[in-house]
Amino acid sequence: MSTAMGALSKSDKNGTLGGPHHELDEKERLNAQMSQATLEGSEEEEDEEDEDKLGKPNLGPRVSIKDQLEKDKDDESLRRWKEQLLGSVDLNSVGESLESEVKILSLSIVSPGRADIVLPLPVELNSKGVWFTLKEGSHYKLRFSFSVSNNIVSGLRYTNTVWKAGLKVDKTKEMLGTFSPQLEPYIYEAPEETTPSGLFARGTYSARTKFLDDDRKCYLEINYSFDIRREWA
Repeated sequence: MSTAMGALSKSDKNGTLGGPHHELDEKERLNAQMSQATLEGSEEEEDEEDEDKLGKPNLGPRVSIKDQLEKDKDDESLRRWKEQLLGSVDLNSVGESLESEVKILSLSIVSPGRADIVLPLPVELNSKGVWFTLKEGSHYKLRFSFSVSNNIVSGLRYTNTVWKAGLKVDKTKEMLGTFSPQLEPYIYEAPEETTPSGLFARGTYSARTKFLDDDRKCYLEINYSFDIRREWA
């Protein structure tokens, strides 16, 4: 699943809900919880290694948007070029600040023929610790909205790592782009995906999603669990 909700493995061990497989589900949950601390440490190391391999882009010194707009303001062609580049900047949300601010406003899962699954922020898990449930073999895509204020955010992206029964089954990195402050929130819709199906695909998964920029500033980190079942919840 190449969305903020995670990429799902197509072949893992597990049972189904109810009957003799119920105990197996509980063991999976316990194993995932016990393994999480170790996985988080190794995941941070992998992120740092990936950044070292890719190299950090040289963006030059930070400049506030106010300074950008006032610089060379007597040059009409340059002023118009800056306005076109920056888009519909909300001048009330910018100033002297050099740091951008990104807020993830909403997260939802969209599936044809069904009402959107709106995921509450901050994360609110149910009594079983599961944030949401997907039906096996179903089509879906992730949609989220976010706001940008103070300054331009460069290289905004999200990463998502998924585990099943304590084993990492997938890691996704998605580059969203560079965004300037504006009045209206930005809306992103990921490509459509299909959940895996079959006995080995069903069960409980744990995941961690992060939204970061080129400076590795983290705007949101979510740790959660979700289920793939025979039917929708």
